[in-house]
This record gives sequence, C-alpha cells and structure tokens, in this order.
Amino acid sequence: MPLDAMLWMLLPAIVAAGSSLLTFYIMQARMDVAIAHERETIAEVRGEVRTWKNTIEERVKAAEEETRRKALDDFMQDFRVDERHYFRENRTEETSSRSMVLQERLYFRNLPLSNWVEHEMVVEESATGDLERLARGVSIFSTNSKSLGETGLREQGLPPNLVDTTRPVAVPALNRAEAFDLAS
Repeated sequence: MPLDAMLWMLLPAIVAAGSSLLTFYIMQARMDVAIAHERETIAEVRGEVRTWKNTIEERVKAAEEETRRKALDDFMQDFRVDERHYFRENRTEETSSRSMVLQERLYFRNLPLSNWVEHEMVVEESATGDLERLARGVSIFSTNSKSLGETGLREQGLPPNLVDTTRPVAVPALNRAEAFDLAS
C-alpha cells in the first residue's frame, strides 16, 4: 500500500480524534464556568442563611430578655408592706412619755414573709404630718425612706456607730393583758 493511501485512510481518524479532543476541552471549560456560577450562588445563599440565623438568634435573645424582665416586674409587684402604728404612753412617777410604735410586715401576695418589725419613737406633742414623716423615716420596707439610717438615729438621739441597722429588731410577743392595756 502506498503511503498516500494510508494517509487518506488515517486522516479521517486523526480529524475525528482532534475534534473529539477539542469538544472535550470546550465542554470541560463550559462545565467549569457552570460550576463556578453554582458555587457563587451557593456562597451567596449561605451568607444570607448565616445573616438570617444571626438575626433570628438576636431576636430570640431579645424576646427572652424582655420576657424575663416582665416576669421579674410581675413578681416584684406581688410584694407589699403592711404598716400599722399606735401610740403608747409610758407613765412613771417622775416622768410621762408618749411614743409612737410603728409596726411593719412584708407580704408576698397574701403570705407573710416576715414577722412584725416594731420601731418605737419618742414623740413630743407635734403635728400629724410630722408623725407621718417620722414613721416614713424609720420604715425598713418602705422604698422612699432610709432603713433606720441617719434620720431615724438622729430622731432617737443615738449615734450611728452604736446601732446595727442591717438586722431587723426582734419584737417580743404581747400577752392579752398587755395588748388590752395598749389598746386603751
């Protein structure tokens, strides 16, 4: 067989092989471009998902904090203080003194949380407004007064370093005869 004939027989095979290689590389390039576009789209979607996830987590935390704050406010509104006061006259042979006794008790709803805390203040004849101011000055549970602080100590005539203001005062129980004497 002559060389020309062989060349003419192999030429279509060489052209077919070249075209198939060229088609393969073109398709490979198109696939790489499509994959790059898909990866870009996936990266954008993942970024949006992370943003939404962070936003939702922040909103959930804010809602939980608000719920806790509201629950604490509701809980604190269930506390209340009962106050009562009366006058006691102590008469001895030489002197006669009149004192106002203020009693306070802390409640949670209808449950008492403390015993009656009693404060006795010596009172001269003074106006009713002064008595209310005096009662507020020595109140332990009241939010608008000091807790038997400097005001109450000055009114009782005691120096601040002699009295422990951090503990409640223990009140002895009254028997019926003493309670009847106090009421009259």
